[in-house]
Amino acid sequence: MKSAKSYIQDNKERFLNELIELLKIPSISADPSYKEDVLKTAEAVKTALENAGCDTVEICETPGYPIVYGEKILNKNLPTVLVYGHYDVQPPDPLELWDSPPFEPVIKKTDLHPEGAIFARGACDDKGQMYMHVKALEYMTTSNQLPCNVKFMIEGEEEVGSSSLGWFVKRNHQKLANDIILISDTGMIAKDVPSITTGLRGLSYVEVEVTGPNRDLHSGLYGGAVANPINILAKMIASLHDENNHITIPGFYDDVEELTQAERAKMAEAPFNLEAYKKALDIADVYGEKGYTTNERNSIRPTLDVNGIWGGYIGEGAKTVIPSKAYAKISMRLVPNQDWEKITKLFTTHFESIAPEAVKVKVTPHHGGQAYVTPIDCTGYKAAEKAYENTFGKTPIPQRSGGSIPIVALFEKELKSKTILMGFGLDSDAIHSPNEHYGIWNYLKGIETIPQFFHYFTEMSK
Repeated sequence: MKSAKSYIQDNKERFLNELIELLKIPSISADPSYKEDVLKTAEAVKTALENAGCDTVEICETPGYPIVYGEKILNKNLPTVLVYGHYDVQPPDPLELWDSPPFEPVIKKTDLHPEGAIFARGACDDKGQMYMHVKALEYMTTSNQLPCNVKFMIEGEEEVGSSSLGWFVKRNHQKLANDIILISDTGMIAKDVPSITTGLRGLSYVEVEVTGPNRDLHSGLYGGAVANPINILAKMIASLHDENNHITIPGFYDDVEELTQAERAKMAEAPFNLEAYKKALDIADVYGEKGYTTNERNSIRPTLDVNGIWGGYIGEGAKTVIPSKAYAKISMRLVPNQDWEKITKLFTTHFESIAPEAVKVKVTPHHGGQAYVTPIDCTGYKAAEKAYENTFGKTPIPQRSGGSIPIVALFEKELKSKTILMGFGLDSDAIHSPNEHYGIWNYLKGIETIPQFFHYFTEMSK
């Protein structure tokens, strides 16, 4: 019987080529012009699951993009692992900052990845990490080492809020019934420092629109007499933080979970080099809420960030106008106990209240989700811990992430299941940014480790 490591080595080129073909499809869920590509990707995932050994695979229609569902049921008395992932990707903009086209995957060696990394949009988030599970299933079915039942739920709207997934989950409790949910859409501290994500921040995402005059105006004839929506929007956004980078929205911190000093001290044990962090980002210093470390700011504290801002003339040359409108997209990362819908309402009320009468303000909520924490004493976490120990040779560090996967809290509410976050990406993988990539070593290590989780979870569930 071949070991996972041996099987992976024998099939390495095929595993890479299959992922590369999947990465070539621009499955951008945020842009309707890519609808056919998103649907094509769903079909490709369906085929991959069938080839990997699922007995049943179907493309399930939803109000939005479809969900690919697959399963292999060995025995109803055995535990069931539900694997979640997504096949949609972020828009690749700005294109001019990519060293190679985002949907023409290339393998390049880097200092961190001397064995090579795949550069393409979706390489790490989440096609590469999702596909590890497909190949892990292939190994387990081919070698007759699948120890329990497995179900797959791969969606196409994660990057735009997963609204159809919630609709699907609420209507398919029996189909999705499971003992544990397994997700690889997070990262680890370093290649030689494995970690398991135990916490995710929630999210509230809004778009704001500030309207001044009923048309663009000549800045010479009207400047100084009429409110400029861009100027006003900039002032309003600037007022959302105080001098200590504390968010000024009334009630924003009311429900924030405050960690104890002991918990914060435990977090501080994770390896972190501030100088290397600054060097990697080419910044002179870090910046954030007073009284907290960098790792605390980006994981256990809530945030408010402008993700995009626009208005007026931005073409070549000059055009002297006072624009009629200005816009911004704003995301708020939330921590346990903060309800995203409540925060959205607090933001809306406050933002409208600070607008001068010279302009009109409109706040449009986009999507959101609750924060989530995985208990480290549950069977799923212990099984994941053993899996990493087996393949990495060291115990993984529990780590809270600054990112959000809004549907994880929904899973617990609707399916009554804990979620284990076994991510193999790195902070340097540039997800959501130009030149996103995923190390070949990480990709193959994930395929090697996942079957170990199945083994230990089944063993510990007896």
